[in-house]
Amino acid sequence: MLQSRRRTIDILELSKLGCVRGDRRLFSGLDLSVSPGTYIQLTGPNGSGKTSLLRILCGLLAPAEGEVKWKGANIRSLSEEYVASVTYLGHRHGVKEELSALENLRITNALNGVEVSHERAVAVLKEMGLAGRESLPARLLSEGQRRRVGLARLLVCNTELWLLDEVLTSLDKGAVALVRSLIENHLTGGGIAIVATHQELELTTGHTRRLELTT
Repeated sequence: MLQSRRRTIDILELSKLGCVRGDRRLFSGLDLSVSPGTYIQLTGPNGSGKTSLLRILCGLLAPAEGEVKWKGANIRSLSEEYVASVTYLGHRHGVKEELSALENLRITNALNGVEVSHERAVAVLKEMGLAGRESLPARLLSEGQRRRVGLARLLVCNTELWLLDEVLTSLDKGAVALVRSLIENHLTGGGIAIVATHQELELTTGHTRRLELTT
């Protein structure tokens, strides 16, 4: 009697991907297939193309050659359908200094088509360790607190693919543990997380892989 094997389906595929910025080639011939429940730690020295790769994956930057496929289709042809599946947090955390933590969370998500109620936003910011600071302008928060405001999006975004660029910078041990928990829950639900970082998260769930870019 033949035993059936569970088939792993790759929903994100990079094929012969290359990137050139100005007169400098950052990487070329990059192939990668990623299945649900996978965490990829993206590493490499400064200037190796980590941020550029993440921007290519979220559709903000076109590759010099090659293609990125999501569920079998080139992301350049998917447009809004693909954008709705992705959450990208850059290393500058995307927080507007003149807005409060509450306004940042609600407005940023509204721009991405996700409505977050005032009550839900307050609860999320509390979970991120920002209770009592929800209404303060972001400019009055510490760097680590502003980082937490940006990361709060992960609790409400409901997207399949997370692309996170050096999001652990300026976070204390408690905040790093919180991010670890968020990623683990995301992977358990079948999500994918690609994170540019040199910090080992030591996840207890999902499939962990490492992708290193070299100069």
